[in-house]
Amino acid sequence: MIAASPALSSVPLPYSNAANVDPEEAFVAAISSCHMLTFLYLAYRVGFDVVSYDDEAIGHTEKNARGRDWVGAVELRPSIAYRGRPPTSEEEDRLHHAAHEECIIANSVNTKITVIASPTR
Repeated sequence: MIAASPALSSVPLPYSNAANVDPEEAFVAAISSCHMLTFLYLAYRVGFDVVSYDDEAIGHTEKNARGRDWVGAVELRPSIAYRGRPPTSEEEDRLHHAAHEECIIANSVNTKITVIASPTR
């Protein structure tokens, strides 16, 4: 089990613990990790050598139709470096699209997921 706590911005001390995982951040991290791992596998399968993959994923909370807070959107902001020939922008876009389509977590949520890729390194 992972020790969890609400964010300090939502619930003040002593009812929250900054050392523990915020569940909403863990949700965003799960989406980011699933996309990354699927992307790495797909890139490998078509012959691209990824040497680093960093993502600055951002989750956006908003009100749903019932007025309840939810993580309605997640922006993935991957920055990827390759060894050898990097993919063209179009090839990388296709890989991100395929990774999104194949990611189990992306297929399990109603959250809008957008990929905003940095230029290839």
